Amino acid sequence: MKPRDRTPRVSALEPAPHPAWTEIRVLAPEGWLELVADALALSPCTSVAFGRPSLASEAAPEGLDYVRTFVPRELDTAQLRAQLESRLAGLAEATGAAELERISVRFLELPPEDYANSWKKTWKPFRVAHFAVVPMDWRGTPRTGDLRLVLEPGGAFGTGRHPTTRGCLRAVEQRVRPGARVLDAGCGNGVLAVASALRGAAHCLGFDIDPAALPYARELAQDNGVHGRCSFRVGGFECLGPLDRDFDGLCANLFADLIQAHAGDLAHRLKPGGWFAISGCRADLRGATLAALDAAGLELEQRSTRGRWDTYVGRRRGPA
Repeated sequence: MKPRDRTPRVSALEPAPHPAWTEIRVLAPEGWLELVADALALSPCTSVAFGRPSLASEAAPEGLDYVRTFVPRELDTAQLRAQLESRLAGLAEATGAAELERISVRFLELPPEDYANSWKKTWKPFRVAHFAVVPMDWRGTPRTGDLRLVLEPGGAFGTGRHPTTRGCLRAVEQRVRPGARVLDAGCGNGVLAVASALRGAAHCLGFDIDPAALPYARELAQDNGVHGRCSFRVGGFECLGPLDRDFDGLCANLFADLIQAHAGDLAHRLKPGGWFAISGCRADLRGATLAALDAAGLELEQRSTRGRWDTYVGRRRGPA
């Protein structure tokens, strides 16, 4: 339920009061902001915002930044706080990143205001290759050749700015051809499937183990007018059937351990000569990840690195 739906009924002569909110504020290392945002993806938390709350507030220390989400005050329970703290505490062990052990979280009661839309104060349109990533109400003038991709970061399922997402979006622009079939493994908010459809793909199938992600993916496809060419499922590779194969291309923005474990599953879903764009892989795990891709018959053609993250682009071995 969106925050505005929680507004109490009032007389038509009275202005609707804003509900009270709690801000959940995490100080996290740069490069891990999207992962921290994903950890905050617990109902009933709402939109996520990045950066300091206001120009008057204290800037984050060097190498760190704020990740913030909001919850209606009446739903700010001890149980919810414990769940969030537990999810954040598990990030270091799940990723092996020692810097995530120092994450701190604060719960701040806020004065009445429409905090559900606070992300709009800091989130700005940006470009990746020829994709112009903009909010729904953007009224700017696009450049010649821009392909408009509407993205409003609801919940905590990504802003599109993370280096891994950018790497995959560049590959989508380069590789997707009209009429193609594209698989998006670990689709999250569906941005890569939607971008593929905008590039002319005839059918894009996304799947994710998190059921909370799918409403955002479906809404994103609707907002971009490609819902008829995008479908989404809950689950891992087990949710794919015998007909879900021979894809022209696939995107997989997943952690390196998942790529290593499922390289064969990814290759199995591609037709011979089909392209792949794989990201979410830490550069320090490059050797094991590339070895797994090679063993699965996935041949690397391009590698790009931004910060700690690698993006791999290539093809399945075999005739195109």
